[in-house]
Amino acid sequence: MILRSAAAVLAAAGAACAAAPASEQVHTIAPGVRVFGTPVGGLTAQPAHNQIQRAFTRPLAIVYRGQSIVASPRDFNAQAGVERAVRSALAATPRSRIGLPIAFSHQAVNAYVDGLAQRFSRRPTNAEVIGATGDGPIFRDGRAGRAVEKETMRRALEQELASGSRSPLVLLMSAVPPSRTAANYGPIVVIDRSVNTLKLYSSTQLVATFHVATGQSVYPTPSGVFSVVDMQRDPWWLPPDSSWAQGLKPVPPGPGNPLGTRWMGISAPGVGMHGTPDDSSIGYSRSHGCIRMHIPDAEWLFNHVVIGTPVVIL
Repeated sequence: MILRSAAAVLAAAGAACAAAPASEQVHTIAPGVRVFGTPVGGLTAQPAHNQIQRAFTRPLAIVYRGQSIVASPRDFNAQAGVERAVRSALAATPRSRIGLPIAFSHQAVNAYVDGLAQRFSRRPTNAEVIGATGDGPIFRDGRAGRAVEKETMRRALEQELASGSRSPLVLLMSAVPPSRTAANYGPIVVIDRSVNTLKLYSSTQLVATFHVATGQSVYPTPSGVFSVVDMQRDPWWLPPDSSWAQGLKPVPPGPGNPLGTRWMGISAPGVGMHGTPDDSSIGYSRSHGCIRMHIPDAEWLFNHVVIGTPVVIL
């Protein structure tokens, strides 16, 4: 009687196991399967999900001059189809390679690269005229700048987001040469008060030399490095605020105008290069601080300088 009861219990248990639905069986991923480059073979669904999620959220690293900049996939609004990848892995044959569906914002990638450019790019510095000698202008050398290669970095970041690679990226930079060097500087005026000459250079090459009049000892022409700030054809002469011009009236353009037909004001207040009807003063220190020229010489110079042209007065 006892034996018959035990046999009945075993039979009932076997029948119950046979009737268990397939959905309650635990499935593992086939050996050697990889998702997003991450091994998940032999794992069940939840551990595989966690493994893939960890691989996806690993930070990206950008290296520049020994400095490491770390970015999270969240910085690019990246999202991954982990559930879909796990389902594919469970159905895969051994040693399968399965991709991970990735979506990210191209706009966020562009904004991130723009931020790198603002942080690490440097504008070039142009050459600068800092003085002169009798042999010509003296320059302070320019300096090349640098710029992030934005398109290359954008593509590299998008590739790492999509592939799962997290190899450090080198921040690629390109040199930006200065737009103005001593060799291509353009027009430069050098005035030597000791011999009352004005020389026009194109960068370091002498173009023309003119005799001029400079300031009297009581109204000296200032020395230093200046620039052209005002250019006028057929200018009016307006009395300056100085004792020697007391009671004088403005003179309109025309014959006898103290400025001739051209005015090239420089950054020294009230001083400029101009023509003069008083040709006899040329070659001497006769002006009230300005640089007088023969009228045809001033007209020629006017056509060969621009606003910003350096004027060095020795």
